[in-house]
Amino acid sequence: MNRRDFLGATAGLAASAGLRAQAAWAQVPVALQLSWLHSVQFAGSYIALDRGWWREAGLEVSLLQGGPNAPVEPPVVAGNALVGISAADYAAAAVAQGAPFRIIGVAMQKNPFVIASLADNPIASPADLPGKRIGMAVSNTPVLQALCSLNGVDIAAVQIVPTQYSAQPLVAGQVDGLLCWETDLPVAMAIQGIEAHTMLMADHGYALQSQTYVATVDSLATRRKELVALMAGEARGWDACRADTDAAAELTVRMFPDAGMDLPTQQLQARRQVPLMFSDLTDAHGFGWWTDETVEENIRILSLLGRTVTRDLWDRSILEDVHAG
Repeated sequence: MNRRDFLGATAGLAASAGLRAQAAWAQVPVALQLSWLHSVQFAGSYIALDRGWWREAGLEVSLLQGGPNAPVEPPVVAGNALVGISAADYAAAAVAQGAPFRIIGVAMQKNPFVIASLADNPIASPADLPGKRIGMAVSNTPVLQALCSLNGVDIAAVQIVPTQYSAQPLVAGQVDGLLCWETDLPVAMAIQGIEAHTMLMADHGYALQSQTYVATVDSLATRRKELVALMAGEARGWDACRADTDAAAELTVRMFPDAGMDLPTQQLQARRQVPLMFSDLTDAHGFGWWTDETVEENIRILSLLGRTVTRDLWDRSILEDVHAG
């Protein structure tokens, strides 16, 4: 072989090796549909993306922002998102309409709904609700009805006041309590120097799973590798958020500078959110875990909300692969 032939052969081998290297490093594109606008509520996902953990696992992950005009379920059904972050009641409603969903992970170990009140007129337990004015979106009436039913409270004795999702009616004395999330209106009040008393509904039987991960039956059958890799990145991201919530908030604000977030609010929200996401159960089994007992609790509460589901709605096999060993 002369020098020209040798160089040509070498170049051909190098090109072939380069193609093989590119193929080996090719990333599978997948999308994760978030349930709301960008905020520290999804910090675990941001950490996994920022640190390249999904890329290491062979995924090119897009985080699709949710919001009032971006429901989670349709993109997952259509295949535009591999996984969506939903809630047990929304998943149940979608299944009732024919969506082939399974819940494959549960981020919130405790439902974040609270009744927020002021220190000089606290609502400490459901027994304090009769005679109180509770500000809330009318669409959340079934939630309050379920809480009352679980605790033997006559909801007819509670005055429901339709309000916008704002702390102002409580601060102004127009209502005695607000039905809201632990991580939003109480945080907004705290940032303004107003400490609210919050009665976590999960501590009084309202154990409905929130921030659940949903995927289709078809994806569970045909895209298990990607589902395991995606959920493994979520688990690593949320473990990192738990270890340093302030750093998670800083990353969130830095990644989305045009989202109108301020750092102190995001830091406080993260500090209040993480305890809802981890428990003795997740310490023992890993992020996102649930038990047969928690499924039964959710089936019961969903029935109070007018939703009939079976145990088949939940599939823990992806988490079992994620946390194996």
